[in-house]
Amino acid sequence: QGLCPLVLDSVVAGSRLTKVLIDGGGGLNVQFTKTVKKMGLDVTDMLTKTNSPFYGIIPGNAVVPLGQVVLPVTFETKEHYRTEYIKFEVADFETSYHAILGRPALAKFMAIPHYVYLVLKMPGPKGVLALQGDLKRSYDCDTDVIELATTNQVPNAMMEIYAASKKLAPNELDIPKNSNTTSKTNEVTLKAIDLGTGDSSKTTMISTG
Repeated sequence: QGLCPLVLDSVVAGSRLTKVLIDGGGGLNVQFTKTVKKMGLDVTDMLTKTNSPFYGIIPGNAVVPLGQVVLPVTFETKEHYRTEYIKFEVADFETSYHAILGRPALAKFMAIPHYVYLVLKMPGPKGVLALQGDLKRSYDCDTDVIELATTNQVPNAMMEIYAASKKLAPNELDIPKNSNTTSKTNEVTLKAIDLGTGDSSKTTMISTG
C-alpha cells in the first residue's frame, strides 16, 4: 500500500462527505454519529440493533456500535456516477473521517483501490469510473487520526471486558456460589432500592471538523 490512506469525496444519503476513508483491508463500513448529526439525519428508527464489538478504528479501543443502518452511497465525476445501498455500523467516537468504506462496500461497487496512486476505480454506466484522491488531504487525515489516538482516546477497560464476555459460553458467565457455609452471628439486613423512581442534486457539504 501507499504511505497515505485513500480518502475521497462521496455523496451519502444526499450529503457530500469530503473525508471518506477507503479501507480495503477492513471488513466493516462505518458511519459516525457526529457525521450523521451534521447531515441532519435521524436514523434512530432506521437502526438495526447489534451487540458485536469491533476493533481497529482507534488503537486499544473496542467499539460497540449503536446499530446498523443502510444508506445510499454515490461516487461521481462530471461525466457519470454510480450509486449503491451500503450497510453501515454506526459508531459514536471521535475520528478525523466522516465515514469508512471497507471490503463489503468495495465488493458492492466492484471497486479496486490503488493506494500508491490514491485512485479508486469501478465499473460505471459509461465505462470505468476513476476517482482521484488528494495527497495533502490524505496526509492531514492520517495525522489527525494519530493525534486523536495518542491524546484523546484511551483504552476502555469496560469495553474490553464486555467484548471478552461475548466470547464466553453462558455457563462461564455464572457467578460461583459461596462455598463458605459457616454461620455468622452478625447478620446485616440489606434494603433493596428501586432506581426506576433526498434529492441527490441538493446536497449538504460536510467538510472539515
